[in-house]
Amino acid sequence: MENKEIETKTSDDIITVPTESSSDLAQKLEAKWYVLHTFSGYENVAKENLENMIEKFGLQDRILEVVIPMEDVVEEKNGKKKLVQRKAMPCYILAKIKYADDLWHNIIYTRGVTGFVGPKGRPLALTEEEVMKLRLEKIKVEVDLAAGDRVEIVDGPLNGMIGQITSVNGDMNQLTVNVEMFGRETAVDLEFAQVRKIN
Repeated sequence: MENKEIETKTSDDIITVPTESSSDLAQKLEAKWYVLHTFSGYENVAKENLENMIEKFGLQDRILEVVIPMEDVVEEKNGKKKLVQRKAMPCYILAKIKYADDLWHNIIYTRGVTGFVGPKGRPLALTEEEVMKLRLEKIKVEVDLAAGDRVEIVDGPLNGMIGQITSVNGDMNQLTVNVEMFGRETAVDLEFAQVRKIN
């Protein structure tokens, strides 16, 4: 009887060939926001490593933006109040991704990222309401605001304060307002929706 060798393949031998290129896939997919979990205190490291991974593998058309959500808070230290930025969601970063399963390994094996936030660690995109609440998308708004106008701040930690606009950036839906805070003029960057013009 002839001795036949049986060919065995391990998972390392199997090469998956994508049926379409990443750029073709990017044109078909819709970009959505996803939440990624990070190690405590590693938000900046995870963001930087994700950006390096995007550059290394040429995924700029698939992973469009990586954001660490920040918020303005008024802190009091040694009797002095100061406006500072802090992480709004410690241990989380947000990414706008044209997601398909081919990206899963690239993202979760990025140093600092522990996984996607979703059922059983699988990606679950944020709803439109969540995206709006987190102010991740800038909606182009036509407003009647100009440098020199007086406005009242209607949202955020400076709610109720009155100030004067020093500059308006229509592309970013942002403006800079000088408010009197702690006995001196302080420039604060705000979004259009956070102010109301005073006549």
